[in-house]
Amino acid sequence: MNTILQKYNRRADAIRSLLCVGLDSEFSRIPEQFKSSDYPQYEFNKWIIEQTHEYAAAYKPNMAFYEACGEQGLTALAFTMQYLRDEYPEIVTICDAKRADIGNTNRGYVESIFDKFGFDSITLHPYLGKEALAPFLERSDKACIILCRTSNAGAGEFQDLETNGKPLWQIVAERVSQEWDKNGNCMLVVGATYPDEMRRIRAVAPQTTFLVPGVGAQGGDVAAVVSAGLDTEGRGLMISSSRDIIFSDDPAASARGVRDAINAAKEGVHVRR
Repeated sequence: MNTILQKYNRRADAIRSLLCVGLDSEFSRIPEQFKSSDYPQYEFNKWIIEQTHEYAAAYKPNMAFYEACGEQGLTALAFTMQYLRDEYPEIVTICDAKRADIGNTNRGYVESIFDKFGFDSITLHPYLGKEALAPFLERSDKACIILCRTSNAGAGEFQDLETNGKPLWQIVAERVSQEWDKNGNCMLVVGATYPDEMRRIRAVAPQTTFLVPGVGAQGGDVAAVVSAGLDTEGRGLMISSSRDIIFSDDPAASARGVRDAINAAKEGVHVRR
């Protein structure tokens, strides 16, 4: 098994949690007490991490919110990553960037995301194909999280298009899990808002771990996700919650609540099996 997936499973088992906390630190929503610092997003992230780390198996900064703040934001992200490596190296880090381009451009992204920022994994578009994504896929020391069935309301515009009787999202799931995953370092993005599709994706990709956005603000149901997506080992899910945790009045309680809801749903699945 890929070292990053091993790292995630160790962490998930150690703290009994499949929770991924999204560090979507939109500047306008950061509490005022952090905005007087040189790097407000970093100070906010550090506080969120201290509040939530005991419940988090992964952290997922979304690049958009740091890029929007220019040099200050990218420095804040670099500081956040260094803080996580220094203080919580056992927690998996995900760069939510949804990158995809031709091969030589992707080599630049690989150097930036994996080597400069030090992320464990990155979200990627499959549209350009395996050949273009080779610089990511070849990094057996990292993990590639491929968009499959996304959580947004308009996801079906392309993802539901059929080829040879199969929706595109199913073809992506099959291709990634059966052909692209030669180094055991591929995962899939499968939205919480489409549990029926998630169940079908689990059937064709039984050993693949899913990053699951859409719980909380987007309306995804934790119990439905766990029922549809849990693998036979009681893992296979990184269930992401962002705004409902980091912008709540009590991030620790919010993270604990999602963790507890996931574990309660897991118990229900275990009883039914």
